[in-house]
Amino acid sequence: MAADPAFVSEGDFRDPADEVTIRTGRNLRRIRTRRGYSLERLAKIAGVSRAMLGQIETGKSSPTLSILSKIAAALDIPCAGLIAERDEAPIIAVPRAKSKVLSSSEGGFQTRALFPFEGERKVEFYEIRISPHHTEIAEAHKHGTMENLVVAQGTVEIIAGRQPPSILGEGDAVVFDADVQHVYRNMTGTEAILYLVTTYLEDVRI
Repeated sequence: MAADPAFVSEGDFRDPADEVTIRTGRNLRRIRTRRGYSLERLAKIAGVSRAMLGQIETGKSSPTLSILSKIAAALDIPCAGLIAERDEAPIIAVPRAKSKVLSSSEGGFQTRALFPFEGERKVEFYEIRISPHHTEIAEAHKHGTMENLVVAQGTVEIIAGRQPPSILGEGDAVVFDADVQHVYRNMTGTEAILYLVTTYLEDVRI
């Protein structure tokens, strides 16, 4: 016997309020992690308990308008940004021929942006090429900037501030504070190739 089309199980219905609660939690977690905030840090900035933030992120609790406003203000976004349905971001291709290439020291140090160069970013990804035996001195970046390097080809020496030098071979990686003067030195007679991820400090409103 065919099922009665007029009969729908209770599980087929979902309270719209529940959907909003789940969506708010997902949005909060996504935005918080993009900002680089831990639950503890966001709790301190927003004046909302860590436990409450955790319950909101897991969809176990629906925030009041007052709490939602505090969280949104701490993240520097409108309240609607926490409850709105998220549009799927498009895939953005960066063809090699159209990528932004910056060169210094008469071509001895080249960086190629592996991301769309326009717009504001908190993270940047570069390919670096250093000529044989070339030394490049980079001035300090803004406070809180971090660099994560991996060597794809060659042997490179990295010096950051007063820290002891790090010598990296192919496949080796290093992470360091880039808000001090830092040096890249190709120690070989062939071109060195590195990949660099630069992370900028998220501005925190007190």
